[in-house]
Amino acid sequence: MTAAETRTDGALAGVGLLDRERIVARPGFNRWLVPPAALAIHLCIGMAYGFSVFWLPLSKSLGITASTACPDLTLASALFTTTCDWRVADLGWIYTLFFVLLGSSAAIWGGWLERAGPRKAGVVSACCWCGGIILAAIGVITHQLWMMWLGAGVIGGIGLGLGYISPVSTLIKWFPDRRGMATGMAIMGFGGGAMIGAPLANLLMNAFKTDSSVGVWQTFIVMAVIYFVFMMGGAFGYRIPPAGWRPEGWTPPAAKSTMITTKHVHLSNAHRTKQFWLIWAVLCLNVSAGIGVIGMASPMLQEIFAGSLIGLPDVGFAQLDARQKASIATIAAGFAGLLSLFNIGGRFFWASLSDKIGRKNTYYCFFVLGIVLYALAPTFAGMGNKALFVLSFGIILSMYGGGFATIPAYLADIFGTQFVGAIHGRLLTAWATAGIVGPVVVNYIREAQIAAGVAPGPTLYTGTMYILAGMLALGLIANALIRPLSDKWFMSDDEVAALQAKSAAVNAGPTGSFGIGTGGLDAKAMLAWAVVGIPLLWGVWVTLRATFALFG
Repeated sequence: MTAAETRTDGALAGVGLLDRERIVARPGFNRWLVPPAALAIHLCIGMAYGFSVFWLPLSKSLGITASTACPDLTLASALFTTTCDWRVADLGWIYTLFFVLLGSSAAIWGGWLERAGPRKAGVVSACCWCGGIILAAIGVITHQLWMMWLGAGVIGGIGLGLGYISPVSTLIKWFPDRRGMATGMAIMGFGGGAMIGAPLANLLMNAFKTDSSVGVWQTFIVMAVIYFVFMMGGAFGYRIPPAGWRPEGWTPPAAKSTMITTKHVHLSNAHRTKQFWLIWAVLCLNVSAGIGVIGMASPMLQEIFAGSLIGLPDVGFAQLDARQKASIATIAAGFAGLLSLFNIGGRFFWASLSDKIGRKNTYYCFFVLGIVLYALAPTFAGMGNKALFVLSFGIILSMYGGGFATIPAYLADIFGTQFVGAIHGRLLTAWATAGIVGPVVVNYIREAQIAAGVAPGPTLYTGTMYILAGMLALGLIANALIRPLSDKWFMSDDEVAALQAKSAAVNAGPTGSFGIGTGGLDAKAMLAWAVVGIPLLWGVWVTLRATFALFG
């Protein structure tokens, strides 16, 4: 692909293989090759959601069949011990580091990404994510938790941030006619990564398990190699459109929404506007409520429905024996898998719908519908209606995923496309904040209820549901306050032209469509989609099989 699209007239002399100028698309390029390149990266880094599959095996990495527990173990001593098995809580900090570093790195290096281009960012992301997993494997071998934190959590988290935002501005520029759909296709992959990675990790750990090893470090290495190949393929599949490009036959609608600008705000000014912070609040509140549900989905279903999950409707959670609790824990795992499907489907559905009804109206749907469903959840639980309860939380999780997929297009509508990737990177600090606030709020409410004498059951989570509804009500207000920017924040045409001059010089010649994007889903594009689509379909099939077995 690269050789066919690189000039041979010397125009790119001195331009590096990873440089932005190298990946400007040539006539004949098909824009439908870009979304699968983005998916190749997002499906790999999306395994961050599924890393909990390693916690229980790692908690027995020394004892193999049972944990080698040390009663006096603290978090500080767990980082350096070589004689005690780690606790799940010690390992869980890697999950926190993932999303804190994702938001932080996206904010810090978002501006660099816009200058360097998506290919270079994708390559760095692959090196950080896969290199971090390799370092974590060494940490398992040497039994050094600090090395796992540094490798998977910190270095891997930086890879997550760069990989997550690498395709955003590129896809928005390739699909100005369908911004929401384009970003939804890519960000859908981040939600689906765990559906592929978690069952793959289980298969590999079972294959590598021996009498002296739980098989985790070997699994880390194999998955890092697989992910590196896919991510590098995605990074080298990225192309950016020439300056002034637009799809053939497409012109911006004459009657445009006042919420969609054709101008551009500079990165250095975006965070100075109240619109940025209102959208920040919108994302943070939507994610805080949703991520709280993800964190408590399994215990919530078990404690609310208890014996009714196994045909014993009159038996409460406290009355179940160990075998029965194990049975309902398996059912709850199926519930978590079903929620992941709604999470993935919502990313594409809601983002595509936002192209029709607008981004602000889409977020109105999230907040209004979410408030109603959270408020009704205690009623469904009290009725013992599992179907309505599960459906309501499935819709809530679809809006959680849809919020992530819709926000890049929302930013492009308000701030323009020139710096949307970098602005999106800074906005992801809202995700980092929500990743701490949501679970902490939910867990403390539950603990306070238990301390007050509330037994496991529907009433244990009633207060939680109303608090989450209140958070969405605040998000609804923030969304209502978002207005178009005043002209003083936009760059002049000369400033925009100066920023685009470098790539424009490489593409001197005709303007318009350049014969780009006219191929549709041709054979080459279908092959690219198959490379990412087949693993995704396998993950969906595995999840549905488990779900039907548990709920059928």
